[in-house]
Amino acid sequence: MRPPLRPRSLRARLLLWLVALHLVAIAATVWFSYVAYGRLVNSFMDDQMRLVADSHATHHRPPALDATTRDDALHRGSFVVQVWSADGASLLASSWPGLVLPLQEGSGFSDVHLGSGSDDAWRVYTAKAGSQADAPRVQVVQNDGFRRQRIVRRALFESLPILLMLPVSLLILLLIVSAASRSLRAVARDVAAQEEGEMVEVAVARVPEEIAPLVSAYNSLLGRLRKALSTQRRFMQDAAHELRTPMAAIGLQIENLRAHVPAGDAVERFAQLESGVRRAQHLIEQLLRLSRQDAPAAAASGPVDVAMLLRDSVGQLMVLADQRRIDVGFEGPTVALVCAPPADLRSLFDNLIDNAVRYAREGGVVDVRLHEVDGQPVVDVLDDGPGIPPDQLQRVFDRFFRAAGAAPGGSGLGLAIAQAAALRNGLRIELANRADARGLRARVILPRSS
Repeated sequence: MRPPLRPRSLRARLLLWLVALHLVAIAATVWFSYVAYGRLVNSFMDDQMRLVADSHATHHRPPALDATTRDDALHRGSFVVQVWSADGASLLASSWPGLVLPLQEGSGFSDVHLGSGSDDAWRVYTAKAGSQADAPRVQVVQNDGFRRQRIVRRALFESLPILLMLPVSLLILLLIVSAASRSLRAVARDVAAQEEGEMVEVAVARVPEEIAPLVSAYNSLLGRLRKALSTQRRFMQDAAHELRTPMAAIGLQIENLRAHVPAGDAVERFAQLESGVRRAQHLIEQLLRLSRQDAPAAAASGPVDVAMLLRDSVGQLMVLADQRRIDVGFEGPTVALVCAPPADLRSLFDNLIDNAVRYAREGGVVDVRLHEVDGQPVVDVLDDGPGIPPDQLQRVFDRFFRAAGAAPGGSGLGLAIAQAAALRNGLRIELANRADARGLRARVILPRSS
């Protein structure tokens, strides 16, 4: 199961990681600047406090001190100078008398907190006692909150360039990922455009190096698939060709035996045998057609007149229609030209009309119409047979599938062959049970005339 916060898009993942990396870099820069600049500021300020204290400690009497206000001490970091008596009991002078901070024991630096706020934290330097016993003690005080604010502002200022680079980096990353995505989308379009009979390898040169192994693996798989399909097609052709000759011989022998069949039950059984042989011969012919459909498509020699081709298909199937007393009619008021191999179109229409003649009722009617529907040229093949259950209308295009209640003698390959021929040439077949009468309508949608 994919984590809920993990994006599926590669671009989103890169952006997420880049933002996280920038945030970590900003935090590291702030921390490093805070530590480094803090040491520098504290060292510099401490030296200044020491110099000020030492300069005032040389006086034997309390010096005149410049007045310091609360605002100066808290917000500008001004030093507060205190001069204490030698015993530390009394405050002799102070640049800010409002600061109540006793003389610290010993000498040197110390941190004093008069409360919990930043204004109540003080850095204190107490000078050493003078050589004379009555020499005053000097203490210099600076607000520690001012120091910390100064250090924090400096640390944030140091991280500002990285923060400003974040949108620029994101924009550059978007451009890079978009450029890489274009090449991936181009590869995806090439893969999606692959035809079953014309599978070509995808060029590796134009894809990023990280995707090249995937494309190479796809090309390798494609090669194995082409080899497997070629082997399957060759086996089907060889098997059908090998079966055609003995089946033709069996058919001839059956024709010769018909006159010698005695009356009675033998006639019915002989008819069943003859029907089975015809069905086997029909299946072999369909397998040969199917193997030709799976072969690479032949280039179209030029526009084909659909009306003329339909007349030829109807004429070729008249023998079967006469055997079943089917009235086959053709109506073609529309002129339609299709750029496709004539063999593919003949295979398409022959199978549709053959299906209609086989499944029409005995003595029924099959109509073949070439006309326009909403300005689109179409070919309709209509019969008056049992039709197809609605839930099986799409499955009848599967190889060897036969709808429930189908008439005997079929192979389940006719519509599969027709569908393959249509898809190879950009045509579309629609099957629907007739609403105006009993039977099925097979519609072939042709391209519009340019």
